[in-house]
Amino acid sequence: MSVHWLTGPDEPCIADYRDIAEHELVRSRGLFVAEGRLVVRRLIEDRRYVLRSVLVSEAAYRALEPALAAAGAQAPIYVCKAPDFLGITGHDIHRGCLALVERPPALSVRDLLTTVQTPVTMGTRPSTTAAAPRSTIVVLEGVTNPDNVGGVFRNAAAFAASGVLLDPACCDPLYRKSIRTSMAAVLRVPFARVDAWPDDLGILRELGFTIAALTPRAPSMTIDAFAASRPARVALLVGTEGEGLTRDAESAADCRVRIPIAEDIDSLNLAVAVGIALHQLSTT
Repeated sequence: MSVHWLTGPDEPCIADYRDIAEHELVRSRGLFVAEGRLVVRRLIEDRRYVLRSVLVSEAAYRALEPALAAAGAQAPIYVCKAPDFLGITGHDIHRGCLALVERPPALSVRDLLTTVQTPVTMGTRPSTTAAAPRSTIVVLEGVTNPDNVGGVFRNAAAFAASGVLLDPACCDPLYRKSIRTSMAAVLRVPFARVDAWPDDLGILRELGFTIAALTPRAPSMTIDAFAASRPARVALLVGTEGEGLTRDAESAADCRVRIPIAEDIDSLNLAVAVGIALHQLSTT
């Protein structure tokens, strides 16, 4: 391992960390930012991701040192004093752990749907060797809140969804807050952008998916009724909180499903709703 003990926040070797708040700038460099010991440890152990460098406090370094050593980490590791994070990044990084990571090649919708054949669970990698008897994909439209995007990925991992598709307006899943909220599930669950929205939803139907729009609007069937006779391949289509799905997206669905809730409550948090729906689809 190449470990560098920093003497202060102004050393030029850590210049890339000064721009971590500018997500699009980091993205333009072909990188993303991982934050927190749990997330960075999973990146180290996964081996599919290439770490450009790691910036840690001494306490975080000691905690991650066994994983870094076991993985034979080649990226430089910069160790700073915990208060120096504010001077380096402009933010007080309470977890004392950041990493710059190379973005993986983007998957196309067709690539994701045709190569991911078995469900993904937390701690496992996707397999391309055998067709799964059932498969569920989550499709998001207009979800710009990184906490909701991260929550959806965490639910997708927990309930063995095969992947997540996002329309062009959705938040980048590799935004550091999305990764953190997902508890690193974003790094495990495959995802792709649907560039021609909503026209490319037709690819789902072409590959045997039934598109089910999750909506409180009538007419619709309850999620448990749909799950009781669910098709082998389901694409759960979900819109943003408040406005929900656009008419164009909803009209592309094969059916509407709803989660019954108390009459005096108008809606659920998006990530909560997706979690309930995926639970029903995975256990019925």
